[in-house]
Amino acid sequence: MVELAELTRQGPRSGAAPGPAARPAPSRRAIRIREAAVSLAMMGPAVVLYTVLTVVPVGVAIYLSLTDWNGFSSVNFIGLDNYRHLFDDPSSTDSWYVTALIAVLGTVFEVGLGLVYALILKGRSRGNSFFRAVAYFPHVISALVLGYLWAAILGTNGAINNTLAKFGVEPVGFLFDENMALYSLIAVIVWAGFGFNVVLFVAALQTVPAELLEAAAIDGANRRQTNLKVVIPMIAPVVTIATVLNLVGLIRAYDIIVSLTGGGPAGSTQTFSYLILARSFEGTKVGYATAQAVFLMVVSAVLALGVTALRNRQDQAATS
Repeated sequence: MVELAELTRQGPRSGAAPGPAARPAPSRRAIRIREAAVSLAMMGPAVVLYTVLTVVPVGVAIYLSLTDWNGFSSVNFIGLDNYRHLFDDPSSTDSWYVTALIAVLGTVFEVGLGLVYALILKGRSRGNSFFRAVAYFPHVISALVLGYLWAAILGTNGAINNTLAKFGVEPVGFLFDENMALYSLIAVIVWAGFGFNVVLFVAALQTVPAELLEAAAIDGANRRQTNLKVVIPMIAPVVTIATVLNLVGLIRAYDIIVSLTGGGPAGSTQTFSYLILARSFEGTKVGYATAQAVFLMVVSAVLALGVTALRNRQDQAATS
């Protein structure tokens, strides 16, 4: 025992091989560089795909919008002439009126009806699940197919007018009257799109704390007051997202117009997107059509940012 204690105090013998030296801890800078390298390696594929599929096409589109290219001949740079012509073109002005009307009315009714429908069906039951599925079903079907379906119902020789003719009633101009065609188109668009908002709002309503609803009931609030004062403010961010999605989507509406009205009668349902794809590109005005597309992209981005900024300002005012 005494010898073992003496050997312990003496430490290792001078002839023994030294153990491995302890490595110094990496500096904070080295750790940050390593973390940045890992982050770049993980983000790299996504950045490359985004650049190739989004940034490069947008850059090419902006360049082509400054030319008079027709798709076949050489490219001639003409500056902002296409954009000047865009504001002087009567067809562009008329199509923007139609686009604005569809976007504003469509968004109001899609979001509004979707919210009301979701508030009615927010409970968990088989019946509510069935009606949610019924509301969402049109959103699953292609808009092109829905357009042909409603054209067979609302057309001059459609199901409704054929039924009315059997009773000696004159055909209703759902799709061939200039004023009625536009509102018939908006009605079909709302019917086809509000189901998406129903699903979105039902999911948001599930996140409203039950304690708030119980507190409102204790305070004597009825169902309408609870929805207006508690539920809707709680899901306001989701309402903003739905508004932006619907607004941007309706500004770019094209496919359902192709199959339902074809932009007629007399251009009364011709949106800006329809004008770009069905008129400008078919007329080999690629440079001018690209300028229209770039302008449409800018308008959509400005509207989306504007609605989001307005919502953020209201949130800040409510919390201050």
